[in-house]
Amino acid sequence: MALELDFSVTERMRSSSAGALAKLLSEHPALDQEPLLHSASGSVTAGEARLAALAIADDLRAFGVRPGQGVVVSLPNGPAFVETMFGVWLAGAVFIPANPRGTDAESRELLRVCSPSVVIDESGMKKRDFPETSYDEDVAFVTWTSGTTGSPKPILHTHAGYIELLDRVLGPLRAKPSQSGGTKGSPTADTRPTPNLIPVSLALNAGIYNVLFGLRAGAQIVIMERFDTGEFARLVKQFSIRSTVLPPPAIVMLAGDESVTNLEPLRYVRSITAPLSPLAARRFTEKFGVTVLNGYGQAEIGEVIGWTAADAREHPEKLGAVGKPHPGVEIKVVGLDGWVANPDDPGELLVRPPSRAAGYADGTELDERIDEDGYVRTGDVARIDPEGFVWIEGRLGDVINRGGHKVFPAQVEEVLLLSPDVDEAAVVAFPDERLGEVPVAFVVGNGTEKSLEDLCRQYLVPYKVPVAFHFVQSLPRNEAGKLLRQQVLDE
Repeated sequence: MALELDFSVTERMRSSSAGALAKLLSEHPALDQEPLLHSASGSVTAGEARLAALAIADDLRAFGVRPGQGVVVSLPNGPAFVETMFGVWLAGAVFIPANPRGTDAESRELLRVCSPSVVIDESGMKKRDFPETSYDEDVAFVTWTSGTTGSPKPILHTHAGYIELLDRVLGPLRAKPSQSGGTKGSPTADTRPTPNLIPVSLALNAGIYNVLFGLRAGAQIVIMERFDTGEFARLVKQFSIRSTVLPPPAIVMLAGDESVTNLEPLRYVRSITAPLSPLAARRFTEKFGVTVLNGYGQAEIGEVIGWTAADAREHPEKLGAVGKPHPGVEIKVVGLDGWVANPDDPGELLVRPPSRAAGYADGTELDERIDEDGYVRTGDVARIDPEGFVWIEGRLGDVINRGGHKVFPAQVEEVLLLSPDVDEAAVVAFPDERLGEVPVAFVVGNGTEKSLEDLCRQYLVPYKVPVAFHFVQSLPRNEAGKLLRQQVLDE
């Protein structure tokens, strides 16, 4: 049956009026009978995935879903999630992923803000009898910011903008894509890239991005239903994964798992979703011989700064940096008090990418963060070294002003992690009547306050040393692994 699908299924998909992202499935170089989506439950061929996406699109139309309406999808990680995402796009609708493990409060807020016409979960499709939002024609999907510095915000991603985002990263790696959405000189079965391993939730922007990145590159997709160190090592070996992405907590878990001793043939790991401690990167590299590359981006602007393999080979001493701007991306650093910083001084990072998200689904405007020259204010503190590598110092809102002295929490946390007794560390501002703010450390691990204070005094100037050290069982983090710094004092 699969051999009979090539013309009818692919041509039906190509003849639809769906947005550009839908073509990543129809124009993928895999033939219908070839495997495309893998999980622990088995593999799905390209033809099966295309057929499933078309069937979902037909069902949505039968439900009365019109182009521009939102469809909430709450499914676990797996091929069905990807098939449903493409089915929504083939119907001309807007894809709105929801975490199936999310709280009732989160679900209610998502439905309130996005006003979808249909909800899809493991029990099937359900029509909603509430006012529906109709989005602009090019809007492809909605994801939410991490909420590390405030309430999460729903971001509107467009088909055209996301294609540009993918290609700004893929550009240096392969020939320029054609206007139709395919690639010039599409790879043959023997020259296609190794499969893209997805170790994060598909309900997150990071999960969706890496699925689409792999499809745009012509790769197969390997989906982890839930991250597990042993399963990760097994999949790397089974699918001969040479390069993948991992969030910082997964990198730390793998480095600390004594049962995982080998990740061959893995050569590169790109750290995603949250800042990675240089110390954690070194420990991972020392254990597995795998180079860890940081990168930088935000959901509203995509990945804007990163590494090439050539830069990694030529500048191993720079691997604590997040890399250099991708082609077409312009950056600048503005001093923390509004003045233009010296080249190697820290300041707020401003970015002007070729494209960005269309705005927010709650009606607030991204334009509020854009300066008169079109640069987006990131809210992150960075410095640019003489060779053009960008170093992230922390969040602007996290900087502690201790009597006029600036304390960057990440610098103090890196020192605390030098202690073999410390597993995790968070440094936050605590009000002080005399100095305004002082740094206070929260630590997961053992040790004593005196030993940690002595360690900090060995590496830091006195005003950066925390005034107190609190030992806790865990630190609050979101699903992407980002530290919820505002909640540390509350807990």
